[in-house]
Amino acid sequence: MSAIRVAVVDDQVLFCSGLAMLIESQPDLAFVGSAHDGEAAVALVERERPDVVLMDVRMPVLDGIAATERILSGVQRDGAGQDSAPKIIVLTTFQRDEAVARAVRAGASGFIMKDTTPEFVLAAIRTVDAGHAVIAPKDTAELFGGQRRAPVPDAIADLSAREKEVFLLAARGLSNAEVGQTAYISEATVKSHMRSILAKLALTSRVQLVAFAYENGLVR
Repeated sequence: MSAIRVAVVDDQVLFCSGLAMLIESQPDLAFVGSAHDGEAAVALVERERPDVVLMDVRMPVLDGIAATERILSGVQRDGAGQDSAPKIIVLTTFQRDEAVARAVRAGASGFIMKDTTPEFVLAAIRTVDAGHAVIAPKDTAELFGGQRRAPVPDAIADLSAREKEVFLLAARGLSNAEVGQTAYISEATVKSHMRSILAKLALTSRVQLVAFAYENGLVR
């Protein structure tokens, strides 16, 4: 299998260098370059076509949110119908960061705190490359649920009773297998419900589902 191509975007050169060394130490990962502002990040992605981008939020010239929007809005389809956009993991210093919530809404595959462990960074890269979201329930609660919100049950009124059950379990950060075990349904059935839920709510990823649940007061 080919190595996962990873780019790092952060205005702190030393921080980028540290992540580059970490990535290069792994046989299944390949560091393809770094950028120190959002404009340079867009150019880097167009030039190198990384699989995963670690994207800082606050940078000069163009911030990480605008860069994420630019990168993901320019998705191209290849001959097999696959999109060319990289998976973007947002890096943040603050647990309560509205900017990260905006990046998730723009299509980022997840977020991690900049003070997390090297092992978690590596796991996050591999997780999003495999098509999954990076959701740390504690950090997610801080980010989207820092202020208690009144529940808005009408937000999921279009879902069936079973879909609502799956939605609420997934919003707590459970995997498909864990949702299936809790709801006594197969993992394949969970995946089917998840596709329907995302389509009905006009969401594009599992991490957006979690954000949607917190923002509508459906998860505590």
